[in-house]
Amino acid sequence: MTATIPARHAGGAAAGPLAQNYHPLPVTLTTGEGAWVRDVEGRTYLDLLAGYSALNFGHRHPALTAAAHAQLDRLTLSSRAFDHDLLHPFATALSDLARPVVAGAEDDGVVPMVLPMNTGAEAVETAIKAARKWGYEVRGVAPEQATIVVASGNFHGRTTTIVSFSTDPEAREGFAPHTPGFRVVPFGDAEALRAAVDDTTVAVLLEPIQGEQGVVVPPETYWPAVRDICTDAGVLLVADEIQSGLGRTGTTFALELWGVRADLVTLGKALGGGVLPVSAVVGRPDVLGVLTAGTHGSTFGGNPLACAVGIAVVDLLRTGTHQERARVLGERLHARLATLVDTGLLVGARGVGLWAGLDVDPARMTGRQLCERLLALGVLAKDTHGSTIRLAPPLVIDEDDLDLALDRLTQALR
Repeated sequence: MTATIPARHAGGAAAGPLAQNYHPLPVTLTTGEGAWVRDVEGRTYLDLLAGYSALNFGHRHPALTAAAHAQLDRLTLSSRAFDHDLLHPFATALSDLARPVVAGAEDDGVVPMVLPMNTGAEAVETAIKAARKWGYEVRGVAPEQATIVVASGNFHGRTTTIVSFSTDPEAREGFAPHTPGFRVVPFGDAEALRAAVDDTTVAVLLEPIQGEQGVVVPPETYWPAVRDICTDAGVLLVADEIQSGLGRTGTTFALELWGVRADLVTLGKALGGGVLPVSAVVGRPDVLGVLTAGTHGSTFGGNPLACAVGIAVVDLLRTGTHQERARVLGERLHARLATLVDTGLLVGARGVGLWAGLDVDPARMTGRQLCERLLALGVLAKDTHGSTIRLAPPLVIDEDDLDLALDRLTQALR
């Protein structure tokens, strides 16, 4: 598909019954295929956001839509009051995929346990509940005293508990009283994290790479040090791989970049293939095993349609083709971005795989203004935190299309 440069913008937020909790770019989309989307006036755009990594495999990937179509004719929901024929195959497939990043799974006898949910925030909430219950029942923390260490700049969702430990004023303010039990330390500072862990600590909850903060990659020694701190203290390491996981970083999971295993891993976004919300917590069976019948649940979690799509997603990742594509094209992406930094068009760029955060000189323009310029040139991206934008193209993007998008980025910056 060839990019059509729009003469003017279309769509955008309109007055009416829709609550305005988003400030979308002024474009109204109707169809999509691969890395391309089309708006109501027939103009085409390269999608460099990919639904915040929910569309790792692009729009309407044929294997994923086929799995959804087939399941729609069979069974869409049973609730967890009954089993269905895809629930255990989905759990087995995801458990096998996550084996390289789950602590203890290097032993032949330890099989990672899977607890399916729907949204990423639900997966994080589930991990928090499991960690607290494990802390009381296994670690022996005094009742109602459990604490979890988190990082500044984090983004784990928007529930009242999660925004209670956010350091983003826009996400946090106006939603008090905030849930207690969290300690915030600087991201990337292992010694600050070590100092925050004490006898009340049940877990450390971190993103391997902070996406919402602008694709912030920690120092090379950080994650191995975090793992050692958690092991030495006897507390859980919980890795939020909702944005970073499932191929985005050139590996199946970002944790593989450092050879680190977590006790619990939260997954979402790409697990639903851009078709429907699918999430899960994968981890040590002795940890997730503290959640028993009646202590946690979800009507739609692990529904047949979600499992059909989730199995198809795992099948796409088994060969490693998409991960390798993200790695190779990621090298091309970051080389081009480094040139833009060297020539002064960007003041900073960072990331890994097909994932990047770009910093613009705020004296020149905001991130929103850059995204509006890109929109006018047929490229979709999203700003975050002032003069920073994020790029996360689908892993299926063509090399020529990636080059086209970067050419348009250069044009927009000039």
